[in-house]
Amino acid sequence: MTRTLVAGVDTSTQSCKVRVTDAETGEMVRFGQAKHPNGTSIDPKFWWDAFLEAAQQAGGLDDVEALAVGGQQHGMVILDQQGNVIRDAMLWNDISSAPQAAALIEKMGEAPAEEGEPEDVIARGKQRWVKAVGSSPVASFTLTKVAWVAENEPGNAKKIAAICLPHDWLSWRIAGYGPVAEGEDAHLEALFTDRSDASGTIYYDAASNEYRRDLIAMVLEPAEGAEAAREHADAIMLPTVLGPHDAAAAKASPEIAGKNVEGGCIIAPGGGDNAMASLGLGMSVGDVSVSLGTSGVAAAISENPTYDLTGAVSGFADCTGHYLPLACTINGSRILDAGRAALGVDYDELASLAFASEPGAGGITLVPYFDGERTPNRPDATATLSGMTLANTTRENMARAFVEGLLCSQRDCLELIRSLGAEISRILLIGGGAKSKAIRTLAPSVFGMDVTRPTTDEYVAIGAARQAAWVLSGETEPPAWPLTIDGVETGEPTEAVYEAYAKARG
Repeated sequence: MTRTLVAGVDTSTQSCKVRVTDAETGEMVRFGQAKHPNGTSIDPKFWWDAFLEAAQQAGGLDDVEALAVGGQQHGMVILDQQGNVIRDAMLWNDISSAPQAAALIEKMGEAPAEEGEPEDVIARGKQRWVKAVGSSPVASFTLTKVAWVAENEPGNAKKIAAICLPHDWLSWRIAGYGPVAEGEDAHLEALFTDRSDASGTIYYDAASNEYRRDLIAMVLEPAEGAEAAREHADAIMLPTVLGPHDAAAAKASPEIAGKNVEGGCIIAPGGGDNAMASLGLGMSVGDVSVSLGTSGVAAAISENPTYDLTGAVSGFADCTGHYLPLACTINGSRILDAGRAALGVDYDELASLAFASEPGAGGITLVPYFDGERTPNRPDATATLSGMTLANTTRENMARAFVEGLLCSQRDCLELIRSLGAEISRILLIGGGAKSKAIRTLAPSVFGMDVTRPTTDEYVAIGAARQAAWVLSGETEPPAWPLTIDGVETGEPTEAVYEAYAKARG
């Protein structure tokens, strides 16, 4: 019996993964992976090369009938009229646009307060941004990076003919498009995206399904002046926002995928990595995922848009037509790496040391803002260890403080989402950090509820493959692929640990 194959592509911060999958069962058939270079500004050519290498490792895509790309969110890819990348893509973890983010909030709050609005300009600005696009500016978001280019590289800003995201750009390349010679048509109009990734730009309103070109014009003003910026913003090509199970107008280039498939390989909308992971996990309303990778992300499924007027929780869309209120920390599983380096131990030894301590680490608290922080928005912050005495400064307590610091930072995210009225009935712990025995064991105590632990897997790639199968099927709902659960972790809640942490971070 011939199987119908689809492919899920995960173009993440660190690597590209290609998962060739049985469309009916969700079973992995083949897999490939290739690394991306380190850094916060990257030439997208490296993503393309890594995709080609990962696809080759996965046995090629000639027999694949549909594919989708899940990608790291917020990365700014700007193209000129010939489809050339104008400058290196600024990634989500490039915080150089923090001053621009702060300025955008202030600018939005400048107009006098209306009825019900706060008197404080910054608070007012945050509220207006949230009401406009679901989120308030932080350095991670795409629009702040466009603002940085306009202020620091006005020549590059004036060249912008299209703005897209990592997953948009890679999907466009898979469709056979790319840079062309002077005078030729680069088909920038063929760029496409989905609601989940577009909602992370802060120039797209997922509730109304509309781009806010006026906001793009606002950030281009320093490079061009107000009138020219408005004209330029209206002319910039922005990716078409496809519905959850719409197919792109163009199919994959047969040189890339579907060469042996009659009619070619369909390209599904793709999406942002967090939304794709939720689709891969089969999440529904009441589920919250806590993903510990380079960053730490808590994301919930919500039937309706959520508006956090403080700006701490981002009001993103998901990949199914619902919404994905999300709180993200810049510091994720690397917090454990910092602890291992400080103590000169491996992961298992770090866990053993942590278990030899007591809840609260003898009074030592780590606030783990090593690379600055996004939740809370403190881009210039550094990590702090507090409460140390001669008596409690032991290797065991230090190890426990690093583990609890990571978990408490994620508890912050959960509490923010809960404060918006989102139901949290199940926590799914995923990502590389979930492999840590210390994290798995102590998470229920710090989070205050049981934690479900799905089998470690590539859920962004699975979600992308599931979306591809959905589009291929023509059905109104995605295929019901099984989720394997490794276990449910339980533990006695230790509220005093989180309370001490909240006091230390201020």
